[in-house]
Amino acid sequence: MKILSTLLDIAMSFLRLLQAEGRMLRKAVMETAWALAFIGITSLLVLAAAGFLLAGIYQYLAAQMSPAAASILVTFPALVLAFIFAYIVKWWTDGPK
Repeated sequence: MKILSTLLDIAMSFLRLLQAEGRMLRKAVMETAWALAFIGITSLLVLAAAGFLLAGIYQYLAAQMSPAAASILVTFPALVLAFIFAYIVKWWTDGPK
């Protein structure tokens, strides 16, 4: 009878541990979901701000010179920055070789 009691105690302790771990996992998942949501919103706002900045620079340059030249002067640096950021992300996510 003592063996059965010991086995039941072990089983109850295991179930309590699973319950506590489940609560911790649920909390971690919710925190991660909120963090991803805020990162997504922040990314969209940064992209919108960058777009408005480039549009403003284009408007200013188009008033000073031809629209074609202004477009090239705005697009080329933006394209170079995009390639640099893409390379940084690729380098960052490749991991050790």
